[in-house]
Amino acid sequence: MAASETRLGQQALAVLDVALRVPCIFIIDAIFNSYYDPGSGWAGAVGKVLVRVLGVLISSTVLLLSQKALFKFYTLFFAVLLGMAAVLINYYATSHIDFYSTYYKAALGFRLLPRNGPTLWLGMAAVQLVFGVGYVFLLNLQSVFAALVVLDIMIPLWGLMIDLPADVRQLVAVFSGLALALNTAVCLTLRLKWFYYSCRYVYLLVRHMYRIYGLQLLLEDTWKRIRFPDVLRVFWLTRVTAQALILVYVVQAVRRESGDATGGTTDRSADSQGYLLSWDVFWDLTSNLIISGCDSTLTVLGMSAVISSVAHYLGLCILAFIGSTEEEDKRLGFVAPVLFFILALQTGLSSLDPEERLVRLSRNMCLLLTAILHFIHGMTDPVLMSLSASHVSSFRRHFPVLLVSMALFVLPVVLSYALWHHYALNTWLFAVTAFCVELCLKVVVSLTVYGLFMADGFSNVLWEKLDDYVYYVRSTGNIIEFLFGVIMFGNGAYTMMFESGSKIRACMMCLHAYFNIYLQAKNGWKTFINRRTAVKKMNSLPEVRDEQLRDIEDVCAICYQEFASSARITPCHHYFHALCLRKWLYIQDTCPMCHQRVYVEDESRDRTAFSNNNGGYAAPPEAADGDDPPPPGDYRHGQRDAELPGGAQGAGEAEPDNELLEDNDSIEYDEDEWGTQNGSTPIEEDYINDDTDSTDD
Repeated sequence: MAASETRLGQQALAVLDVALRVPCIFIIDAIFNSYYDPGSGWAGAVGKVLVRVLGVLISSTVLLLSQKALFKFYTLFFAVLLGMAAVLINYYATSHIDFYSTYYKAALGFRLLPRNGPTLWLGMAAVQLVFGVGYVFLLNLQSVFAALVVLDIMIPLWGLMIDLPADVRQLVAVFSGLALALNTAVCLTLRLKWFYYSCRYVYLLVRHMYRIYGLQLLLEDTWKRIRFPDVLRVFWLTRVTAQALILVYVVQAVRRESGDATGGTTDRSADSQGYLLSWDVFWDLTSNLIISGCDSTLTVLGMSAVISSVAHYLGLCILAFIGSTEEEDKRLGFVAPVLFFILALQTGLSSLDPEERLVRLSRNMCLLLTAILHFIHGMTDPVLMSLSASHVSSFRRHFPVLLVSMALFVLPVVLSYALWHHYALNTWLFAVTAFCVELCLKVVVSLTVYGLFMADGFSNVLWEKLDDYVYYVRSTGNIIEFLFGVIMFGNGAYTMMFESGSKIRACMMCLHAYFNIYLQAKNGWKTFINRRTAVKKMNSLPEVRDEQLRDIEDVCAICYQEFASSARITPCHHYFHALCLRKWLYIQDTCPMCHQRVYVEDESRDRTAFSNNNGGYAAPPEAADGDDPPPPGDYRHGQRDAELPGGAQGAGEAEPDNELLEDNDSIEYDEDEWGTQNGSTPIEEDYINDDTDSTDD
């Protein structure tokens, strides 16, 4: 119970923290969107600039305050507001002889205050008493000063009740306001020291974090501390909601005026239908809200925050549906808003005319939708490959992923058809279509590889060509994707030169050329070279078949499966499946058992004896195929040496290539012997160099 109450309290503080930072964004947005008149003279222009800069500076400072300092600032701010409200009420109440008639009508057309004088005075006294108590409570005044402040606020109303002359009432109200203003100024001056130390603390903290962690971590910490995405989201939703209410009220007012002008109607059903919006009116209202929702940089940031929230929950739903638990797949809420904001900056969205802004926003949304579909495919592809490679037979596990994959194939087709049906060919439509075709190609490649793995899972025989088929399918998809990247670069270059060139577009084209063209081509070529090198190494190793496999009587040390038809032997006399060893050679150029170099260009290795993975021996291919016995010191001599204690050789001579005849697990080295291999090369150094080379490749 206590934990839940603590959690609710923390959530309430977080909501209050976000709500108190939102007005700062409204003030900054209003300052940047306000009209600036340069024809007011030099002094007026300087004054307006100073006011703008001061407003932005104060709002930014309040926005970056810590939670405790923010609450204290708003405490003082609301105290000042209550004092100003009390002074204004006293002034207007004492300045009008017939006070109640002044406030009889309101903007919405209904009665606000009673017409009876004493009732009005008592109501005003209650309001002033509430304002006075709130003012005293927020400033935390002592009891004596608190009573004097409340008395100061109530004195002008007493003069109104006893019907003092108008001049006297106004004079009393002025002196009351001056006294309250003086008290407020004193209280704020006494708290000026706190404000100075708070600002100094924030400055020292920021400088300390910048020196230790750098600018990037400082910005990330500030971004999370002030909950800036939530602030922007609340700002944008509040702004759009307020504008929607105003527009609906204006539409209803215009309808009422038009009805009064035409004589009105007595049908109540017609009046009730007048409050309903037709489709055309609703579309116009929605279009105006969308247009005004991206008319400045801050509103574009707010819309990006809303898109981030929608994309985040969409990604979580898809991950839960397909059964994925990868943390990196939850980045859709970050990728989508960043891409939207980049597209908005690239196209100059906030600076366009309203109608053109709506068209450009719809085009950006189409591009964003295709990018989100590409990201969702990146989420489903690993799950699809995992299910197919692990041979999971449950239909309930396969169906969600296959359904999402089919949706990723159908949605781009439908989107392309709809766009081509309503729009003529241009660079934007060409880009969207290219992205849709590329996504369909990715889905086809993923489903093809999935089908190959599933076919291999249902097969009882080792499919040695499976890896080659998968490589061919993925390589074909990567080549076509690379060609699409080149085509898109040409499309962007044409757009920049002949349609709408900008510095941001040029930067994005450079990034596209580096990541989607250069790096993709480099990685593809690197993969091709690695595979060709691995095949070359594989073909250089001797092969064992038939009776030789039965003499060895062991399994592959990589997959732990028996040898069906053949095996490959490494120079260190370990043997593996050709497919398993080739996959290993894609990663590094060392034996999986003893970490010695696999590819050794030495013809004498074909004539050496070779052991199985458990330390036994079999005849080499030449001795097994021929009728002549093996030469002395090659097979029999090696077997005799292996029987000696410690692997030491007897009186007979030993060849240098026969020093390592056993598995790495059965060899015992002394400290001096472990440091060298073949009397010259350090084994540990070779292993480190081989591992580094394979990583670099």
